Amino acid sequence: MADNTKNLEESWSRRSTDAKTRTLEAIEALMREKESVNFNSVHLRSGVSKNYLYNNEELRKRIEECRADEQAREKAWHSKYDKTSKSKDVIIETKDKYIAKLEAENRRLRKEINQLRAMIYEAK
Repeated sequence: MADNTKNLEESWSRRSTDAKTRTLEAIEALMREKESVNFNSVHLRSGVSKNYLYNNEELRKRIEECRADEQAREKAWHSKYDKTSKSKDVIIETKDKYIAKLEAENRRLRKEINQLRAMIYEAK
């Protein structure tokens, strides 16, 4: 009877190690493919239960760390590329000044062209 429990314990240990390996490989694959790393995606990729992922402290911490890193990267990207309304106002104001400068130069050049045309007309 003791022999049976020994075999069962070895089997449980082997299955647990196998599940842990599959889970870690799934996490690495998700990170490599730049997909979202969360309990559901790891569960679907590795084939282990969500309950196992939540109850295993090492795997839980790993998934939560990956998720936190992912959120930090996303936040950094948004802070870099999202424009606030104030910065957009500054950009619009700068463009308006540039447009006004170009329009003034355009008026000046048209006036100069008309003067040159008048000089050519008088010379004939």
